[in-house]
Amino acid sequence: MTPEQVLALKPKILSQKQRESYFADGYLLLERIIPEDWLVRLRRTTDEMVEQTRAIAKSDKVWDLDAEHSPEKPRLRRLSSPNDHHPVYWEYASQSLVPDVIADLVGPDVKFHHSKLNFKSSKGGAMVKWHQDISFWPHTNFSPLTVGTYLYDCGLEQGPVGILPGSHKWSIYDQYDKDGNWTGCLSDEDLAKIDLAKAVFLGGPSGSITIHNCRTLHGSAANLSELERPLLLNVYSSADAMPYTENPLYSKYDQKIVRGRRARWSHMDPEACLIPPDWAGGYQSIFAYQLDGKKSAAAE
Repeated sequence: MTPEQVLALKPKILSQKQRESYFADGYLLLERIIPEDWLVRLRRTTDEMVEQTRAIAKSDKVWDLDAEHSPEKPRLRRLSSPNDHHPVYWEYASQSLVPDVIADLVGPDVKFHHSKLNFKSSKGGAMVKWHQDISFWPHTNFSPLTVGTYLYDCGLEQGPVGILPGSHKWSIYDQYDKDGNWTGCLSDEDLAKIDLAKAVFLGGPSGSITIHNCRTLHGSAANLSELERPLLLNVYSSADAMPYTENPLYSKYDQKIVRGRRARWSHMDPEACLIPPDWAGGYQSIFAYQLDGKKSAAAE
């Protein structure tokens, strides 16, 4: 569906002003929208999952470990596809009010794509460089969006996600380096042309959600505070958005309709989109490509 078609429908959760703001700026911050009972369940589940990492010494397809991770003090960068590893995460992604919010932005037929839980540990949790999501997992249109849920309060010192308002209407940037290696972020040359002083950083109290469009430029600083900053991320699209590359964080729920019905026709956006490496050859994490300098499978 086009933005105009979406806006012509009556919303379930959001106000019309919020929807118009999303389409104009490429993001929303909805404070304290998630009920406390959900937060309690998600925190308890996350504690259970983290406890498992005391027995893990090396990053794998499920866990991306911080360099300082230890059995005594787990330090994590990411849990990939949390919805596949505990039913509470999937229950939240599919049965909470979140898909209803998304329906107000992509239309009544909503499809799930993937999930991740980025931890950003205290005293040095990794930064995320400025990037666009859509080039990691291109679709036939640009409806896909990412919903971040703050399980705890997140202040500016904890490295909340930063957004460049309106950047979803800009060009799609090349996220390969000059040697053809996938970096998953903008080059220094492209970044130098952008006024980062215009960035908006979306901190918020627990139970807040951030939403950004797949083309919106975003990133976050390192967490230098004393507090953890777990951010649960779920990616959705309109049902008529069809992926045309491998899902780098494949889930058993990939392409699952969480609201409405399966699309009978795809919606095609005429604008070109950058194609990522062949993820069938293996995907690590955005941290590995951006910060650790790991080469993409296609470049090796």
